[in-house]
Amino acid sequence: QVRLRESGGGLVQAGDSLRLSCAASGRTFSRFALGWFRQTPGKEREFLAAITWSRGSTYYARSVEGRFTVSRDNAKNTMYLQMNSLKPEDTAVYYCATFESGNYFSVRSYDYWGQGTQVTVSS
Repeated sequence: QVRLRESGGGLVQAGDSLRLSCAASGRTFSRFALGWFRQTPGKEREFLAAITWSRGSTYYARSVEGRFTVSRDNAKNTMYLQMNSLKPEDTAVYYCATFESGNYFSVRSYDYWGQGTQVTVSS
């Protein structure tokens, strides 16, 4: 049904910037808010940011607010994550997901997930 595909990851140096994209297919996309998460081996998936599709309201984790910016292009069914001043600790697999209900900051509130895109930040 709903399918998500992340892109834009890669290998960058500390202090550099990247913009990740999350392309969605399916006509139920606009009913959900979308969120960005990241995960490293052995750790739980971490919430980063979310945006509602209709109004564009945004929500950020404290750890990334000020450096990361979430946005969306409704016509393209695409969500973006602009990441600036990247640090080695930002190295992770980055995922996008569709919000179902509950707490925006909880991984349990999201139902459909993409495959993820690898971001590696070298020092």
